[in-house]
Amino acid sequence: MRSEEAMLRTILDYAARNPHIRAVLLEGSRANPNAPRDCFQDFDITYLVDTLVPFLESDDWLAVFGRRIMLQKPEAMELFPPEIVGFSYLLLFDDDNKLDLTLVPLDQLEEYRQQSDGLRRVLLDKDGILSSEPLASDEVYHIRRPTAQMFDDCCNEFWNVTPYVLKGLCREELLFAADHLHLVRQELLRMLSWQIGAEHGFGFSLGKHYKWIRRWLAPAVWEALCLTYRMDSIPALFESLLLCHQLFRESACAVAAAFSYVYPPYDAAISDYVRRIARRYGLWKEEQLNA
Repeated sequence: MRSEEAMLRTILDYAARNPHIRAVLLEGSRANPNAPRDCFQDFDITYLVDTLVPFLESDDWLAVFGRRIMLQKPEAMELFPPEIVGFSYLLLFDDDNKLDLTLVPLDQLEEYRQQSDGLRRVLLDKDGILSSEPLASDEVYHIRRPTAQMFDDCCNEFWNVTPYVLKGLCREELLFAADHLHLVRQELLRMLSWQIGAEHGFGFSLGKHYKWIRRWLAPAVWEALCLTYRMDSIPALFESLLLCHQLFRESACAVAAAFSYVYPPYDAAISDYVRRIARRYGLWKEEQLNA
């Protein structure tokens, strides 16, 4: 596997030789000083170009970066339309390095800046057009202290979606129930992040999709959270739902206490609803009924 230095050298050498490439930026986790380093980090690179024409004529020029085993061009796809400006190439090479390369025309520079998350570092600037770029920062991903309305919205969404999970379980529609449990779990993760912020401050990030949340959770909470991902059967998914309820209730009450917010009373009503309906459809075990 080529080293980070070797990959960046290849990326920069090509940019230096090509007159249409006027600047190079490194983005994503490799531009984040707070992100842990490993071999799975993509090289998220943006080339600012004066024209797209010579690049779009053929994909042959991509061979300069290595022997690829996979290529995706989002802007050339119909099923998965792109979400960013420019033209992108997602490349995986036979040495296991991955390059996500985006070509952004200079006339779209401002639009590119507006959609950026702030995690970008200038590697090459032939014309001095990026002299005012701020230092790379993951501040946009920092945990944010919730307002009272945000707290209530999270609680409302969590308990409002719960009956949809239950409906899917009672109908034995496993995929429907699993999709809605994912929505419930997202609100649980949000609440856990606020609890972490209340306990440790709000000046750091838990990573994309909460991927670093384990560092901040008690082992028992982490183990319980992992168990909520068991969804391979109706009984397993129902157990996961109940465990989400337990974790959410504990976390939300801790957040409410920390910020003097009011935990909503409909927890009790929805929990009773779940108990009644689940018992009617035979989802509850006796030990759950007596809990």
